Amino acid sequence: MDVTQVRRIYRGRFSEANRRAKARLWRVLVESFLQQWLRPTDTVLELGCGYGEFLNHIRARRRIGVDLNPDSPAHLAARVEFHAGSVCDLSFLPASSVDVVFTSNLMEHLPGKPAVETMLAEARRVLKPGGHCIMMGPNLRLLPGAYWDFWDHHIPLTELSCAELLRSTGFKIERTVARFLPYTMSSGNEPPLFLVGLYLRLSSLWPFFGKQFLVIGRKPTISTADTQQ
Repeated sequence: MDVTQVRRIYRGRFSEANRRAKARLWRVLVESFLQQWLRPTDTVLELGCGYGEFLNHIRARRRIGVDLNPDSPAHLAARVEFHAGSVCDLSFLPASSVDVVFTSNLMEHLPGKPAVETMLAEARRVLKPGGHCIMMGPNLRLLPGAYWDFWDHHIPLTELSCAELLRSTGFKIERTVARFLPYTMSSGNEPPLFLVGLYLRLSSLWPFFGKQFLVIGRKPTISTADTQQ
């Protein structure tokens, strides 16, 4: 998909009101849950940063976003670094320079499984030893029909397939959640924000409403090659 088509699809999919609603939801999601995986001294890279819903709200020393959408920079907060281009090419970053790689509702949009594999190999390269890769997205097993309602969904994903891919790319799995967020949260439908915070704190509710997975992998501090020397 070229840049022009990306811009056209997302301008049609998300209105200004919808983008504002998503930003409010993500502020609560970051403050109530995701920030625990991030230190204020970290360098955080988001693959498919979109309109900055995640990067604009986190506390981190350095925040970097990558996206094909040329509309993204206009929505990013001050001091968020933006790199226009493919998430499969992180050559602008040196190896072992990032503490956390984050991606949400991205991988299903990539053109094929080889692209997902390349993206994760690049993510592992730029992560520091001990760094985390946090992945979120719609779970095909829980959304067998609605998953394909978006023209740019190509890759079928579940929490198990993502965890398997992370392991095969050299990550250790630290957390796998099949049912994390409700699917409606990815579209910007806005429930009362205090209920969102309560939901995130009460993981006992997730199995009843969650349709999106959460998978967290960690790059080992000692590589397999090192242990064999």
